[in-house]
This record gives sequence, C-alpha cells and structure tokens, in this order.
Amino acid sequence: MTHLIATFFYVGHMRPAPGTWGSLAALPAAWMIYALFGPWGLIAGIVLSYVLGVWATGIETKGKDNHDPSEIVIDEVCGQWIALLPLAFGAMRQDADILALWPGWIAAFALFRLFDITKWGPVGWADRMAGPTGVMLDDVIAGVFAALGVTALAALYHIILV
Repeated sequence: MTHLIATFFYVGHMRPAPGTWGSLAALPAAWMIYALFGPWGLIAGIVLSYVLGVWATGIETKGKDNHDPSEIVIDEVCGQWIALLPLAFGAMRQDADILALWPGWIAAFALFRLFDITKWGPVGWADRMAGPTGVMLDDVIAGVFAALGVTALAALYHIILV
C-alpha cells in the first residue's frame, strides 16, 4: 500500500523524468477531485496527499541511503495540486468551467516544475532536510511559489487583456 501511495499508483516508475510524469498525472486527478468536490475537495486532497505522503515515504525509505528516490512522486502530486488552487477557486468564484482556464493549467504545471527542478531558495532548503518531511516539504513550497506565480499571471492577464 505504501508503494502504491508513494509512487502515485506506480506513475513514479515511468521514465524518463518520473517527477514530471507525477506532476502530469496530478492534473487529471485534480480535475476529477474538483469536478466531484470543488476547490475544498482539492484542499482536502492536498492535506491527505501530504499526510499519506510523509507516512508512505517514511516506510518506503526506511533503512535506505537514498531518502528521496525518484520513483516517489506523491510529493509532486501534492505540490502540483497546490499550484492549481488559484484555478480552482477562480473557476468557482466566476462559476466557470475549470478546463476553460487552460492557460492557467499550463502555467501551474510549468511554474511548479521550474521551482521543483531548480530548487531556488526555500525549496532547496527543504530539499536538504533529512527524512520524509523534507521529501514532501520542498514540493509544497514549490507548489506555493507556483500558485503565487499563477495568481500573478492571472492578474496581469485581467489587467492587460480584459
């Protein structure tokens, strides 16, 4: 069960770039959660993925030298869902189809991957933490930065083009 969670239903075994595959797999999962439960369901998914991610990662890496193996992608899923929060609440607020906000989906994905891969600032600090909390926390921070970027880009779009 922990391997299923940590690899997000084995998506983490896809090559190359399992983290990117995990982030991509998070997109339709987020859409499904949003369609069923709205933005608050996405928040619940984020909390659940974080808690289960810390637990599963701890078990999957116990006694191993590598505390963040590439097949563990539940952290990318959690961070990607955070990056999508502005879209979820924006769609709800405007009573819009969340898929109609497709440029935001692209921005959320691209910004999250940018912050997750480059490990700038606090993302890198969290990545250097030992244990499952560090595995999850760097992607949470990358997701927050990406969400802020998505919000800024949406504001620019509405100020300039609308």
